[in-house]
Amino acid sequence: MKPTNNPFENALQQLQKAENKITDNREQKAEIQKKILLLEQPQRIINITIPVEMDNGGTRIFQGYRVQYNNFLGPYKGGIRFHPHVSLDEVKALSFWMAMKCAVADLPLGGGKGGIIVDPKILSEGELERLSRGYVRAIADCIGPDKDVPAPDVNTNGVIMGWMVDEFIKRQMTMSVGQKTINNKQKIFLSSTFTGKLIKDGGSEGREEATGLGGLYVLQALLAKQKTENRKQKAEKMTVAIMGFGNVGYNIAKFLHEQGFQVVAVSDSKGGVYVSDGMNPELTLDCKKKTGILAGCYCSGSVCSVKSGKKITNEELLELPVDIIIPSALENVITKENAKKIKAKIILEMANGPTTPEADEILFKRGITVIPDILSNSGGVTVSAFEWEQNRKGEHWSKEDVNKKLKKKMEAAVDVIYTISKKLKTDLRTAAFVVALERILKIQKR
Repeated sequence: MKPTNNPFENALQQLQKAENKITDNREQKAEIQKKILLLEQPQRIINITIPVEMDNGGTRIFQGYRVQYNNFLGPYKGGIRFHPHVSLDEVKALSFWMAMKCAVADLPLGGGKGGIIVDPKILSEGELERLSRGYVRAIADCIGPDKDVPAPDVNTNGVIMGWMVDEFIKRQMTMSVGQKTINNKQKIFLSSTFTGKLIKDGGSEGREEATGLGGLYVLQALLAKQKTENRKQKAEKMTVAIMGFGNVGYNIAKFLHEQGFQVVAVSDSKGGVYVSDGMNPELTLDCKKKTGILAGCYCSGSVCSVKSGKKITNEELLELPVDIIIPSALENVITKENAKKIKAKIILEMANGPTTPEADEILFKRGITVIPDILSNSGGVTVSAFEWEQNRKGEHWSKEDVNKKLKKKMEAAVDVIYTISKKLKTDLRTAAFVVALERILKIQKR
């Protein structure tokens, strides 16, 4: 379903709310407002058309975007999504959130995002490759290790990044006057233009599960903070419902299950399943692969069944009587209409923009903790930044080292945001935006 709320308008509302919290000093506020004007629109919008030769011999024109929102902290950084509902407002919002996310994680990167209006499922592999390469040719002069560093997003992956890297390097060879070859060291450096690559193409260990693992680290760090205020249940007793069972949703489910949380519900675009006694996410995914459906499919222990478990809708999942709900699929799924019906104590946002500003207000008043997307799903871009760094240095870190560095980053981000939220008596999202704005715009006083 195509979102009905404008994601970029939501993003600007979040920005304004944080702006109002930064300082009460009239002179400082006027100066801050001037600086924040720089963040109300992207620095550059690239609108492209991509001609692709189809397998039937005809040519089809696809429309694409690359939005470079802000590079005050470093090169633009952000994924490329292939989806029929890609829109300029969506890409603008996502690039804005990426700028905030990189600042929250304290990364030397700015915010960007890209997309092509296409349903990749109806393309052959050859057509998909030609589309991917055409996109890179169209933006090649605007990206690079020190300019803009794209990555996978919805319906893109490491294989597609490999095609894009190859095309980008070919393009650099044709653009370099008098140079027809590039040595291996130069290739490795140029490959840092894209992250989320396969390991064989220079990708980082741990990247595939980084978003989910980062979400676990953030949740654990927040629960540890809440424990000091005597508001934490034991992890093994906390129940979880997860909306979205793709890469991110599955990985966060798996990590939570391993840590003793009880995953009682999961869903995908077609519906979901609720099992009050809990389920095994890994076996449930295997069951889905075998049956082709998730609704009604669950695994308890080593036993899988498509007859047991209660079938539920995505809307019903958000209103289950659980401790934690995790929206990890679409934008704008928690709204003013359903925010009053949510029973969970914590919402861990693993999707981008799942909660509208109106819902945020309702949830905060109800005492429900919303861990914002720019914090909770920043593990992916953090490990992408690690990949970018490894390629630039010609290094390859072990998975253990990557995960240690990721955990340290996530815990540091939670620490500063939680402290600011208490000081300003505001929600975690607004506190995260305040931290991001101070870092991007170098605002020193609150």
